Amino acid sequence: MAGWTHRYARINGLDVHYVEQGEGPLVVLLHGFPHLWFSWRHQIGPIADAGFRVVAPDMRGMGGTSGPDDHRQYGVEHIVGDVTGLLDHLGAERAVFSGLDFGLFAAYDLAYHHPERVAAIIGLENPFFTPSDESPLTLAARQAKRHFNHIHYFAEPGAADRDLGAAPREFLRKVFYALSSDYHYLDVWRKPPGTTYIDALPDTPPVPWNWLTDLELEFYVDAYSRSGFTGGLNWYRAMDLSWEHRKAYKGRKNPVPFYFIGSEQDADLEGWHGDDPLSRLHEHYEDVRDVRMLKNAGHMMQMEKPEETTATMLEFLARSGGWA
Repeated sequence: MAGWTHRYARINGLDVHYVEQGEGPLVVLLHGFPHLWFSWRHQIGPIADAGFRVVAPDMRGMGGTSGPDDHRQYGVEHIVGDVTGLLDHLGAERAVFSGLDFGLFAAYDLAYHHPERVAAIIGLENPFFTPSDESPLTLAARQAKRHFNHIHYFAEPGAADRDLGAAPREFLRKVFYALSSDYHYLDVWRKPPGTTYIDALPDTPPVPWNWLTDLELEFYVDAYSRSGFTGGLNWYRAMDLSWEHRKAYKGRKNPVPFYFIGSEQDADLEGWHGDDPLSRLHEHYEDVRDVRMLKNAGHMMQMEKPEETTATMLEFLARSGGWA
């Protein structure tokens, strides 16, 4: 932690917060929801110590980075603008990007639009954007008629913002636990339509857990208590806009070198990417370099298995070659 430097900049119309450590080729770490730069806390120092310049931003609308209330400002073109603006601010032509969840999709989209700025992608958990003839929010609404669906719950402004904002500690504790290997996340689908997300999520043992301390949980609670959840929820509300944008990718494979790290108990791999998604990586990427799966970890893999995750990332970075 002693090596972390917190920085702030005006980028693409946003007040952006990011953490930086180290010198050398640039590695950018992109988080999803409900995460922060802090979700990479176990990876930043070791990667920097290995000879890299590591930057972990708070993504649009989350943590210390501002974001509009209008969900239409969270589509692909805006997110790609955020990331290219960050590279320009850092004075970097390109970087290796690693991302989880929405963070991986940000790198995925950047590689389609500006492949010259992406030396490689190290994807965590979400292997690709799954193409569909039905928009994501339409699909979620259809599923929500049968059982609880968190994407549908998030889709309409109002209730979710209020519910999560009224109980940030309970929500974050429950969702982190539910997404970990300590719980089977898809069991939330057993809850009936109309259930709130907090009620759909499981009860948890008291914190600390073996991968999350009280102080670490409080870091997230404090950040989202200050920012609210609307910025993060807007990434979901923009999913149909992003789906429309990505239709232009049809028939084109992502052109940059791609590495993948998954976990055997990840909810996304089980529920959102079809049968055997790892066998279909070559349908989505021109250059799949390596695939690793970690045992005894869920969607919170950077925290649940920090040493294994970091070691695999370092191996992939070493194999990516030099870049400016």
